[in-house]
Amino acid sequence: MKMRFTPIILFIARACVSVFLSGCAFGLQPLPDTVQEQLNDAVDQGMDGAIVCINRPEDIQLYAAGWKNREDQIPADPHALFKIASISKLYIAAATTRLVADEKLSLDKTLVEYIPEVSGRVEFSDQITLKMMLQHRSGILDYGFEPEIDGETFDDYLSFAARIYDKPAVFKPNKKYRYSNSNYLLLGEIMDRTLGYSHHTYIRDELLTPLGLTNTYNVPSEVDMEEVMSGYLKGWEPDVKDWEFPLPGGSMIATAEDVSIFLRALIDGTIFSPEEQVIYTSVYPYEHTGWLPGYTSIARYHPDIDAVVVQFVNTSGKEIYWLELKRLYKRIVRILEMKN
Repeated sequence: MKMRFTPIILFIARACVSVFLSGCAFGLQPLPDTVQEQLNDAVDQGMDGAIVCINRPEDIQLYAAGWKNREDQIPADPHALFKIASISKLYIAAATTRLVADEKLSLDKTLVEYIPEVSGRVEFSDQITLKMMLQHRSGILDYGFEPEIDGETFDDYLSFAARIYDKPAVFKPNKKYRYSNSNYLLLGEIMDRTLGYSHHTYIRDELLTPLGLTNTYNVPSEVDMEEVMSGYLKGWEPDVKDWEFPLPGGSMIATAEDVSIFLRALIDGTIFSPEEQVIYTSVYPYEHTGWLPGYTSIARYHPDIDAVVVQFVNTSGKEIYWLELKRLYKRIVRILEMKN
């Protein structure tokens, strides 16, 4: 397959793992009475558009403010599709869990056993296990921090992964934790080889369809892009919705409601057998954030109010920091707690 990327890919992964330090324009304001008022305040302070989904056992509530498309003045739609970025890793981890339970994959087998071509190219590939990759304990370099090679066209996942070849590991396997998108790029390749077909198809058939998630897609090519919320970078006027990112662990598109249903199903065991639940719990958390140019997202479960809260904001850049986005999220959760 041919994949084409824009130069923006160099800092996609960097933003996923960086901790930004900034003030918060609305952080010191009094807490409003409703989630809708809080979203309206966030838009007033510079976020282009926002969607929030509150998933409780008894109902699902959706909120939106700002713009779905700023240029055409189309209001934010709570049912709009959104690039969920690294929240995609929850689906990769769940699919891997099922393959492990079915004994098609093993948590203890090494990277080089699954992908022999990386022998001598990825340091410690004979010691890095599947479990370490799932847990970001492999020490493999994050491709987002490495220079591009040979332009922007790549034939497959491994040709893209070549940018991390022949370079020292960040640390020895299983010695530390460090988030690396390269782990999930390689997991996508491992699943494709094991299955003999695309892991996207497996995720759709094994995870999405049984849950009725008809508004979740693996890659942008599956989607009518008119249905996707526009994305905006501060200091860059055009919509960046068409910038591509078809790599495993960051490529999925979904509605906030679908993400909330999937996360609740992960937590309450709807999607897993007891054996699968134990495996998943041992390898990955039940929450995630996501970042792509123009798209920021948070999905978490809050047991004290028995609610999954999903937040989408279609603005990113140097003036919109993770601290600010987290504060917005925390304020929304506080409003829910006060009303619980």
